[in-house]
Amino acid sequence: MKRSTIICLGVLLLSFLLVFSAGCGKKVQPAPPPPPAPAPAPAPAPAAKPTITLSASPDSIKQEGETTLSWSSSNADSVVISSGVGNVSASGSVKVSPLESTTYTAVARGEGGEASASARVTVIKEQPRVVVKETDLEILQKAIRDGLIKPVFFDYDKSDLSESTKATLEENARWFRKYQDAQIIVEGHCDERGTEEYNLALGDRRAQSSRDYLIELGVPASRLEAVSYGEERPFVQGSNEAAWAQNRRAHFSLK
Repeated sequence: MKRSTIICLGVLLLSFLLVFSAGCGKKVQPAPPPPPAPAPAPAPAPAAKPTITLSASPDSIKQEGETTLSWSSSNADSVVISSGVGNVSASGSVKVSPLESTTYTAVARGEGGEASASARVTVIKEQPRVVVKETDLEILQKAIRDGLIKPVFFDYDKSDLSESTKATLEENARWFRKYQDAQIIVEGHCDERGTEEYNLALGDRRAQSSRDYLIELGVPASRLEAVSYGEERPFVQGSNEAAWAQNRRAHFSLK
């Protein structure tokens, strides 16, 4: 091998060694860190929960009366009131006439959920009027007291019935036939003239003649009792014809 060739190879080898040694001595710089990740976007705020109020004014009514429901809501997309009212605006009022005591409930719904409120309306039912039916006895007592059932009057020392006396008894019989649940006492009376025994007997004849005619007119005998008081119970006090004429009578009372 030629000397020049050897020199060239040596030079090349020396250059390589220099380059290699220079590269091994150089410090390697670290790679730069990656950029930070972007901050996450904030979460949206939760939707507000609905609110609602409901009231009734007045809260107590009579039958067929009316009351006003009033309500107010917030954060609601819909409001519904129960018991037949239905969908309503967010706030407002409405008149209602419940037939019976009712609890109204308003429900508000929105993105934030739902809320409810209630109002009670009390319906005061009128108590039925208790009609107390008068008994036959009470009706006839009132008719006697008011002069609708009249006594009948007799001539002096007589017990037979005149036409006017019969007419009065016929009117009395209509009352006695209509109201059958009462026992009737036919009282015979006299004026003060005559002995006690005679007047008791005369009073009995007057009571019996009146009773017999009432039986003829359709009043059951079982309901009629004849009693004589003679002169013991004068209708009018006095010792003159005007008083005596009022005391000669058959009078009607009830058991």
